[in-house]
Amino acid sequence: MRISGDGLVGEARGEVELEGDVLVIKRIHVIYRLTTPAEDKEKVDRAYGLHAEHCPVYRSLRAAIDISTELDWMEG
Repeated sequence: MRISGDGLVGEARGEVELEGDVLVIKRIHVIYRLTTPAEDKEKVDRAYGLHAEHCPVYRSLRAAIDISTELDWMEG
């Protein structure tokens, strides 16, 4: 899945495994591709470092699904 807007692109990849007769989501990896001016890099890093603990989706799923993220920042 790919979502984008105003310098931010989010890409998510899920991995599923078969448990019995049911496909179960086991892992999700999200890549945030963000372009901002250089002077905003510190703010971007701070927000990225805090976002998971303040994200309702992450907090709801983390016990059952291994969720990882990656930040790909570019100056622009």
